[in-house]
Amino acid sequence: MYQQVGKIAYKANLDSTLVLDAYFGHPHCTFKTIHVAGTNGKGSVSHMLASVLQECGLKVGLYTSPHLKDFRERVRVNGVEIGESDVVRFVSEHKTILETTQASFFEMTVALAFDYFRSQNVDVAVVEVGMGGRLDSTNIITPELAVITNIGLDHTAFLGTTLSEIAKEKAGIIKHKIPVVVGQTQQETEAVFRDVAAVNQSDLRFGDQEYTLSSAMISVDEKQVFQIYNKKGVLRFKDLKIGLLGDYQQKNILTVLSAVDVLKDLGFDINDSALANGLAKVVENTCLQGRWQYLGYNPRVICDTGHNEDGIRFIVNQIKNTPHKDLHFVLGMVNDKDHEAVFSLLPKDAVYYFTQASIPRSLNCVELQKRALKHGLNGGSYESPLQALAEAKKNAEVNDLIFIGGSTFLVADLL
Repeated sequence: MYQQVGKIAYKANLDSTLVLDAYFGHPHCTFKTIHVAGTNGKGSVSHMLASVLQECGLKVGLYTSPHLKDFRERVRVNGVEIGESDVVRFVSEHKTILETTQASFFEMTVALAFDYFRSQNVDVAVVEVGMGGRLDSTNIITPELAVITNIGLDHTAFLGTTLSEIAKEKAGIIKHKIPVVVGQTQQETEAVFRDVAAVNQSDLRFGDQEYTLSSAMISVDEKQVFQIYNKKGVLRFKDLKIGLLGDYQQKNILTVLSAVDVLKDLGFDINDSALANGLAKVVENTCLQGRWQYLGYNPRVICDTGHNEDGIRFIVNQIKNTPHKDLHFVLGMVNDKDHEAVFSLLPKDAVYYFTQASIPRSLNCVELQKRALKHGLNGGSYESPLQALAEAKKNAEVNDLIFIGGSTFLVADLL
């Protein structure tokens, strides 16, 4: 199980996935799909697209990873998690094939999701890539649309050490004559996507070339409000609300709007009302958690699952723009990330509470503290995330900010 043990759980081929897919009778061929990849933002984009499609009256499957509190979060239909009995039945009825193929945790979960979506007669499923794209278990589908949010340096042990190398792996989800939306134009990766799209005769759009936005405002009901302009500079959406906080959603919303335009071209009946409602109600419709999520006030307590260099850069900027007196940072990381790159971005004037999530991949809190100290990050170490948070709350005053992050699994433990 990759999220537990890391690299040794990764399988760089689709062999078992294809065997399972044949065994189950290719369930993904019975419903339409939208495939979403990218280094950061693919979870938010997947949830926003699912929410918009739900508001159109469609029955929508949503497959995402990892989960935060409950395994069943990975497989939803119209926001409702797969039932425990459905998971138990799947394993008990198909245990032999799962064992004989030596399927990984992720491969089994993809098979479960596609089989469940078929049984539920979904109209369309939004399928988030686990890692990379080309060799990801989800890449057996032929979607209506492929979406790639952006490219950053993450999972470099598997995907490559440069942005262009990683882009080639992500571009592996682009298929013959299937349109693709790339959210972010990046100098190091644009040519990669243009080349792969050209070879596949796929229509290619870049989200940030289709739309721009003015600076966001926060509404009284704690939603971001945007003024969205089309590529001709004409105001297209006035006071468009999304139910997700975090400055990084400004990039994701452009990706989503461009993806919706393509879906409309493909025949999906998405009017502006369904779009606006879907974006505003994304949390209610899909139960998304862990994206600049408020856990408390006085002092303000916020968590976010951003964990790689690009994700942390956005978080640090967001913290700067969040009113507070002193910053208390509950930090945990897994052992296979680029710690030095993250440490160099973190604010040195914060009080740190170094801790570790309850998975084997977590970097020991004492070792984390030792490495961080070399970068001028000071604080104590705590074996339990709950201990770390309790200490931060004890030390924080009402106008302070407590931030929890650095690892998806740390956020999961505290949620």
